[in-house]
Amino acid sequence: MRIGEVAELTGTSTRALRYYENEGLVVPRRQANGYRDYDDFLVDRVVQIRGLLDTGLPTRIIKQILPCLDKPRTIHFAEATPEILATLERERDRMSGRIDCLTRNRDAIDDYLKAVRALA
Repeated sequence: MRIGEVAELTGTSTRALRYYENEGLVVPRRQANGYRDYDDFLVDRVVQIRGLLDTGLPTRIIKQILPCLDKPRTIHFAEATPEILATLERERDRMSGRIDCLTRNRDAIDDYLKAVRALA
């Protein structure tokens, strides 16, 4: 699949996809003419990368935890420095806080919708 197709399927700009490739986050094959050829699994990978970036994780950390998202999982313990572990713990805790906030907001919207529909 060509870069434009991946961009459209994932809502990611082609510039961002090239950046992900440059950072080693995705590795598309190259055709004889030099065009990038993305395997289907890379669409999911790009969605995962975008989700992790949306949480605030930097690409250097994302690159290290991406193997943990694969099946089978591959974890490189030698790369797990104390700094990276501390960063991941902070990010995990921050994500948990965001999840709690989103859950409260979702529940409030559900309550509002139920109340409005009960009046209709």
